[in-house]
Amino acid sequence: MLSLFAGCKKEKDEYKEFRKEPGYITHPDKVHKAYFEAYDKTLQRWGVAYEELYITTSKGIAHVIMSGPKDGEAVILLHGMSASSTMWYPNAKALAKHFRIFAIDLIIEPGKSYKTADFENIDEVTAWYEEIFWALKLESFHLVGTSRGGWLAMNIALQSKRDIRSLILLSPVQTFMWIPPSTGLLKNMFNIFYSKEEGVERTMETLSIDASKIDRNYIAQYRIGMENDSLSKFVMEMKPFSNNTLQSLKMPVLVLIGDEDIFNTKQTIRVTEKYIPRGQGESIPNSGHFLTVDQPKIVNKKIIDFMKANEKVD
Repeated sequence: MLSLFAGCKKEKDEYKEFRKEPGYITHPDKVHKAYFEAYDKTLQRWGVAYEELYITTSKGIAHVIMSGPKDGEAVILLHGMSASSTMWYPNAKALAKHFRIFAIDLIIEPGKSYKTADFENIDEVTAWYEEIFWALKLESFHLVGTSRGGWLAMNIALQSKRDIRSLILLSPVQTFMWIPPSTGLLKNMFNIFYSKEEGVERTMETLSIDASKIDRNYIAQYRIGMENDSLSKFVMEMKPFSNNTLQSLKMPVLVLIGDEDIFNTKQTIRVTEKYIPRGQGESIPNSGHFLTVDQPKIVNKKIIDFMKANEKVD
């Protein structure tokens, strides 16, 4: 693991209580060992110094990857379904240059978080994230979510009492509209008839306009994670938010979708700009659902510029 802030005792001690690796990481069972090894291989592509934090919550241990300067404004990163925080490898270096990023592994999905208690509904997932914000002493931050993480980010923004400087949603699923029927969606449905390896490859081809750009270590990690995933967990609770609900958002909101995104259409942009008071929407050319992989430089710049425009003024 890369060492963050090496040689600076004060900085290293900031989250001292969260740095110790728990037993399930140091002595994993056979099922998790292969996944953790694959996770760490992908994390080698992070591109910037990082620390891994392990935060005890009421539902288990939350794993958080932290990078960036201590005096940078905080940015929370919520990954997509089954993706884990390593999916931010094309973005971490650019974002951490300006901000202090915290990428959180959703505890009910593959990743390094460890669940010890069940969740009754999706609002309990939102409450779980709030526990992490509290532990990290984050009262003000930017919130970025992609795919399913976009829906969760929206739910947090609507319920949290914290100072969310800006909300950025990347190809959010079922946030502004129901998933439209498409050839790509149909292809994903037929993946059940293929081997796990071929099924994952086909899935990547529907999510990215050029699946060859996706890091092979990440695909290997994703494939192992799928074997133990619970994809349907709370999916039925993820319904598009009403226009009245969207109108209640007070923070600046940026919504980016791919022009070949199988989960969104231009309707997402129209709803964003019509109903969110400070909402901006844009379709990114030559990109699918995996915006961060298909067009990382463009997406990174748009995220950074938007957050900089909404930084806290002392």
